[in-house]
Amino acid sequence: MNFKSQLVLILLQIFNFIYKYIPFLTIKRLLLICAGFKIGEKSYIHNAKFFHFGRLEVGNNSTINGGCYLDNRFKITIGNNVSIAHDTKIYTLGHDIDDKDFKAKGAEVTIEDYVCIFSNVLIMPGVKIGKGAVIFPGSIVTKNVNEYDVVGGNPAKFIKKRNQNLEYQLNYNYWFAQ
Repeated sequence: MNFKSQLVLILLQIFNFIYKYIPFLTIKRLLLICAGFKIGEKSYIHNAKFFHFGRLEVGNNSTINGGCYLDNRFKITIGNNVSIAHDTKIYTLGHDIDDKDFKAKGAEVTIEDYVCIFSNVLIMPGVKIGKGAVIFPGSIVTKNVNEYDVVGGNPAKFIKKRNQNLEYQLNYNYWFAQ
């Protein structure tokens, strides 16, 4: 690893540490914007861990709760009115287990509008979660999820269709939210 890469990792650790202990959402938002993140109106990220600067776009009225890992080494796009519960992990990079050199491989993750992701979900690189989908707690999402599908399990499998008449707007702007 070269010096520049190591320096970026050190700065990222400092960023994550500072971000975790800032209680005020306005200051958190400013810090994210300064670090190259795109955060929509009334969207909040409560004490997540970032894997890179930038490469994250969040629409309006979306909430990412505490303990989430956002592996934004490739781009993560999150739509409007998305709820991501505690300890969810979104990965964009891994390793090719069949490559003789164990090379890294990855892909962007897209989460469309009105998606509800419950706690302790793992989302793997390259996954697209369609509008209005619901991911049940503890699920491992390895493949794309269709619009309004409710999925759960390991690996996540289709359970049912969700109501498609969704008009809510999230606004979870609580200080010290867990």
